[in-house]
Amino acid sequence: METMVDVKINRTVLPSGLTIISEQIPSVRSVSIGIWVKTGTRFETPEKNGIAHFLEHMMFKGTERRSPLEIARSLESVGGHLNAYTSKDLTCYYAEVLDEHLPRAIDVLSDILLHSRFPEEEMEKERLVILDEIQSLEDSPDELIQDYLSRALFPEHALGYPILGEVRTVSRLTQADLLEFYHQFYYARNVVISAAGNLDHEQLVDWCARYFDFPDTNHPWSLNTPETNGRGKWVYPRPINQSHICVGFPALPYNDPRKYELLVLNTVLGGGMSSRLFQNIREKHGVAYSIYSYIDTYYDTGLLSIYLGTDLKNLDRAEQLLEQELEALRKVPLKPEELQQTKSQLKGSLMLGLESTARRMSRLGKMEIYTHRLETIDAVLEAIDRVDRESVWELTRQILDPSREVKVMFVPRKAN
Repeated sequence: METMVDVKINRTVLPSGLTIISEQIPSVRSVSIGIWVKTGTRFETPEKNGIAHFLEHMMFKGTERRSPLEIARSLESVGGHLNAYTSKDLTCYYAEVLDEHLPRAIDVLSDILLHSRFPEEEMEKERLVILDEIQSLEDSPDELIQDYLSRALFPEHALGYPILGEVRTVSRLTQADLLEFYHQFYYARNVVISAAGNLDHEQLVDWCARYFDFPDTNHPWSLNTPETNGRGKWVYPRPINQSHICVGFPALPYNDPRKYELLVLNTVLGGGMSSRLFQNIREKHGVAYSIYSYIDTYYDTGLLSIYLGTDLKNLDRAEQLLEQELEALRKVPLKPEELQQTKSQLKGSLMLGLESTARRMSRLGKMEIYTHRLETIDAVLEAIDRVDRESVWELTRQILDPSREVKVMFVPRKAN
């Protein structure tokens, strides 16, 4: 058994290959624990798009010991919370409980992950729920357009697939498909357990070793890195009243050392009410009711995206102003005072977010999966402080290169 300690962060790898990482926070009375499985949408085939998300849903639909209702009540009955989500790279099952109920949370999480039965009658009911979820996106164009952007940025690659899947693919998934996918990815060496809160690491390791008896198998997978070169603009008339723009640029993977420059760029561009996009397009010109930018990072690539919602009569002006802001960032480095304010904003946001045990747990899990390195908060703050104008400007010109821009637009469909 290999153990590494970094301040309050402890990491243990069991002989099975299961990794357990935790941060002890004695000043709180809660614990957040997450079970991270290294699988998601990018590991799907076109014919089975949506299977990772479907499988995540089915984990809550009954085990050998618990009915779906008993799973739902298991932690809620003691004031806790149990949930899960699927992303392009990962699937996470997590619980938040009082520290005294951590053994119960581990019992429940291990039960659903190792002993779910995937009953066919529950599968049919959950299929209807997911199909309804997919179709409800049609009523949320501000969310749907981001799926369209991913498809345009990563054509013919699974990173461009929608996490929910498509009606066509989800309708065809079978119990055998779920079981095959489960056995392919849910094994000890492909799982990381992270926890943060008032806990003892050695006790956590003992409980996890006892309850999480994942198969000690190995189904190594490799990444098919997408080609993201090229540019394009797609306009989709839709039965909507407002117009929506989503602009994306290929960016950096999670483990890229320039990620702090990227965080500064994103914050300046559209990361809040003081950002350039918000102040210049929404506040100064009033041609957008919603505008922001965001970053997605994966194992081997990433993206920087901008969303803008506006009225049809302001669409051309909003698009023009957006391009002007991008050009301004490319042409002139940040002023020293703007860079300093942005770094202070980033550090403050980071520290406030870490008041939450759930955020700390999530940070630990992703850090282990993407970097295999334990980075202290102080090290992150120091890395942000080291960011300078030239490094941000160099990355800005690389990321916001017009030849790499992809733009998707939803516009109101004209009445016949």
